[in-house]
Amino acid sequence: MPSTTVRAEDGAAGNGGAGGRDTDAEGTEPGAADTGNGAAREPVAGPERTARRLAASALAAEGRVPGPSPDAWLAERGLAGALRVDRVPLSELAGWSFAPGTGDLRHDSGRFFSVEGLSVRRETGPVDSWSQPVLVQSDIGVLGLLAKEFDGVLHFLMQAKMEPGNATRTQLCPTVQATRSNYTGVHGGAPVPYLDHFLRPGRGRVLVDVLQSEMGSWFHRKRNRNMVVEVLDDVPVGDDFRWMTMGEVLDRLRQDDVVNMDVRTILACLPLAARGTGAPRRGPARHEDAELAHWFTDMKARHPMVTRRVPLAAVDGWTRGPDEIAHEDGRYFRVIGVRVEATQREVRSWSQPLLAPVAEGVVAFLLRRFDGVPHVLVQARVEAGLLDGVEWAPTVQCTPANLAGTGLPRPRYLDAVLGAPADAVRYDTLLSDEGGRSYHSLARHLVVEAGPDVPDEEPDGFRWVSLGQLAAFARHGYQVNVQARSLLSVLYGLWAEGARAGAEESS
Repeated sequence: MPSTTVRAEDGAAGNGGAGGRDTDAEGTEPGAADTGNGAAREPVAGPERTARRLAASALAAEGRVPGPSPDAWLAERGLAGALRVDRVPLSELAGWSFAPGTGDLRHDSGRFFSVEGLSVRRETGPVDSWSQPVLVQSDIGVLGLLAKEFDGVLHFLMQAKMEPGNATRTQLCPTVQATRSNYTGVHGGAPVPYLDHFLRPGRGRVLVDVLQSEMGSWFHRKRNRNMVVEVLDDVPVGDDFRWMTMGEVLDRLRQDDVVNMDVRTILACLPLAARGTGAPRRGPARHEDAELAHWFTDMKARHPMVTRRVPLAAVDGWTRGPDEIAHEDGRYFRVIGVRVEATQREVRSWSQPLLAPVAEGVVAFLLRRFDGVPHVLVQARVEAGLLDGVEWAPTVQCTPANLAGTGLPRPRYLDAVLGAPADAVRYDTLLSDEGGRSYHSLARHLVVEAGPDVPDEEPDGFRWVSLGQLAAFARHGYQVNVQARSLLSVLYGLWAEGARAGAEESS
């Protein structure tokens, strides 16, 4: 990929670059907080220094902790564990049942999540009303990464984890990925490792802590706490965990379905961009921040939506058979049942429903430079399950197969993305949604340079935003949706690739 694809607003890889020394005004190394062997002292504070340390970690393609390569380690952990997932009828899910009267699918404990109905009415859009099954989970989950410096470079404690809905059996996951029902022991299993660092983070420094939405088309107002905590002391590392630089993680985004969704959303929340790092930062942009905030608020006000939870049995157009809940036209998704046996989980066996989409999705950003500054085209997307109804989304976010035969218009820019010439495609990889609630839910993630067929003018509901602006808005809850956050982590990876290539060319 050309090094200019997501070049920073200030143009270079920064004073530190990929291997140079980046010092602050006092001449102090911004990453000098650890001797590398765990004898830590207080990390250097300040947002600019934190951003420089994160950028240096993103540029580090190799970790400082001895051991096998991340790919070899992930493959070894996949072979070390066993996961068996069998389809079972919904009526045979142990611990789950359909509630009398409502038909809602619930766990006997009343915890975890439920499958209920949602009725939606809109005043705008191609469809003004519908109803559908929806996953309801009031618990706020914890998605947490532990961070620690080794030889002056920040590393993150990654987990090799198997989920029942994964298309790829073992994925690179956060240190902690747990719902409240799980970490309070409702399942009766073993405690979640490292959880105390996030629930009681007094022994470390919190770098990120923000509530973010999940899939707004499938979940009803589901939220996760995205956290990064830098630890000061030694941390025991289990077999299914290893320290990796941000660069090592970002590089795995080039591989199909290796980095899970929860890692991608956490990375998007990191305060990476800052002057002097070369990372995409806030700078000259097509629109001022206040103008974008006004546009976003206006979109919410102009697209009112009334949602109401209803009994699952009252949802129109959906049928409940012995094996699944499905749309009568075979579109959208199915709710299926699985029985799981796993050797590397807090609980060794369980049953649960999963949401299985009927086809792969497409998630894409169009990329263009204005006055040399990279911008992506975001849309203000309405989704029934979002807390505020509208969040920034990628240029294209859809499942094309769902549109066939409906008479509905194809999403704007879908053909520009899918028909782009090969030399305009900067990223094209299959990535999945979180496998604890969805089954083989894959979407083609793309970043495409906008061609001459895409005008600069913005249609209603779309805006060109600089990468720095996107990063800044993503650090606040309920503004950038999970699909756009996934692509923001991809953009960070493209920037790191370009910065390293530029450093090699100039050396």
